[in-house]
Amino acid sequence: MSPVTIVLLVITIVMLIALIVLYFLGKKAQKRKEEQDAQLAAVAQTVTMLIIDKKKMRIKDSGLPQAVIAQTPKLMSLSKLPIVKAKVGPRVMSLIAEESVYDLIPVKKEVKATVSGIYITKVTGVRGALEKPEGKKSWRARLKDKAASANEQLAKQQAQAKKKK
Repeated sequence: MSPVTIVLLVITIVMLIALIVLYFLGKKAQKRKEEQDAQLAAVAQTVTMLIIDKKKMRIKDSGLPQAVIAQTPKLMSLSKLPIVKAKVGPRVMSLIAEESVYDLIPVKKEVKATVSGIYITKVTGVRGALEKPEGKKSWRARLKDKAASANEQLAKQQAQAKKKK
């Protein structure tokens, strides 16, 4: 066998082994996530709160209790979390929002939220529905909008040029 064939065969075997390992790790992580979601749902409470501020910040700067900061893994302390500062009853609290819920949370408005400990899992509006923010436009969509507006301007300029003649 040629050396190129041997190298390609070894690379294929290594990639296959890596794929199998990732598959089993993914299944294990999915089971763990389902168990955690079940625990969160078991202790969930619906609370009315006034949202003061929301930011994505590091856990050290978030204002969460020191016990929570001490329990987080080192890698997690480097990443930014969606932190919501809210007035729940007479107390002002810092809470962690779920990524899917974070964009829906309005600032300086009252909401009804499902909270599990310091974790916001669901948000609904107290007075009417919440406004869904517009997502970021893709590069292609922005380019298409620019082309459409440029075509409109060109058509206006051509119409003005015809009127002058």
